[in-house]
Amino acid sequence: MERFFKDNKVNPDELSPLTLAFIGDTVFDLIVREELICQANRPANDLHTLAVKKVKASAQAEFIETLMPYLNEKETAVYRRGRNAKPGHLPKNSNPRDYHMATGFEALIGYLYLSNKLDRIMELYTILNENKGV
Repeated sequence: MERFFKDNKVNPDELSPLTLAFIGDTVFDLIVREELICQANRPANDLHTLAVKKVKASAQAEFIETLMPYLNEKETAVYRRGRNAKPGHLPKNSNPRDYHMATGFEALIGYLYLSNKLDRIMELYTILNENKGV
């Protein structure tokens, strides 16, 4: 995978953590969906159910806890910025702690994506597969 608008220069350090989370949410969702369809040809409803289990806030909160020892200083700082962002609302069925951690996770993914560090995203995803069976 590579960025679609890779020629457009964007400095992820200048973007808000919620903007990073906005794109990171989609990037992570795409990775999960692609992995699922590569595993087996399933009905769309089954694919959706399996994907939701991996992209929901509680799962992402667990993922970031697993990844923390593997993050460098910059990645940890990006995660914390995202975690500490004030989203303005919380989904009604979401644990606030999980939601904030998930926002940090998505901000990290967005930051790496916009920094053209797609190999690093896949490296972290591999760590999750090895440790959590993502």
